[in-house]
Amino acid sequence: MSRNKLNDLDSKRWLKFQKSWFIHNPPPRKKGVLVHPAKFPETLAQEFIEFFTKQGETVLDPMAGTGSTLVAALRAGRNSYGVELNPKYAEIAKQIIEEERTVLGEKVSNLQSLILNGDAAQITNHQLPPIDYVLTSPPYWDMLRARGAETQKKRRESTELDVHYSDDPNDLGNIHDYEEFLEKLVTIYKGLKPLLCDKAYLTIIVKNVKKGGKIYPLAWDIARELGKTYTLKDEKIWVQDNQRLAPFGLGSAWVSNTFHHYCLQFRNESGIEHD
Repeated sequence: MSRNKLNDLDSKRWLKFQKSWFIHNPPPRKKGVLVHPAKFPETLAQEFIEFFTKQGETVLDPMAGTGSTLVAALRAGRNSYGVELNPKYAEIAKQIIEEERTVLGEKVSNLQSLILNGDAAQITNHQLPPIDYVLTSPPYWDMLRARGAETQKKRRESTELDVHYSDDPNDLGNIHDYEEFLEKLVTIYKGLKPLLCDKAYLTIIVKNVKKGGKIYPLAWDIARELGKTYTLKDEKIWVQDNQRLAPFGLGSAWVSNTFHHYCLQFRNESGIEHD
């Protein structure tokens, strides 16, 4: 294999990651991050970070939640920055990251891992360094406010768990019009461009959304609209095969149990050059 310009992986791990679908059943969530109603696992994030960056490079999550991307970046030996609108989640993320730094000890002492409490739409106001890779997941429109959502029932019965992200008017999860939500979300992703190194990749982990008896193709719409700014290079399908099946529409209509996410890979083909 010729000199590897993208990552530090050997040929065997490179080829394994190239498979277009994968099964990943995350370990149980810790109590602190369980408060957040939607997150992707650090174990999955680390696999993506290790493929799309080299040791010591810099990763960004503009919608950081409780800090999964930053924890994974630390474990992978990468610098990381995250922006999170909700001050509660930002504080939880800071605590989790500090705990992780303590566990990892001296080997991460030279790495940056910074959570900023702010609006991703204003991300260029922060003095961030050139970014080598973006790994993030958007809110799935206003689905966390849909009272009929099966996954939310247990959360509503708890006094400790959040059922939606926040009541902040700048929170995209509070926008009820789909087209407005999509436009503002894509605008945030486009706004990252001045921060990105040339040929930096962006991975967006997202599902299509079911609401009111129809599907809203959120993943496909993001792919189409954001492909006008970055090059849409590929997709990987993340499958969870340990979920319990529910009898949606049994005997009357087709309603799938959706246990997959799209991991969309974009590339910044004309950004700033990395030193």
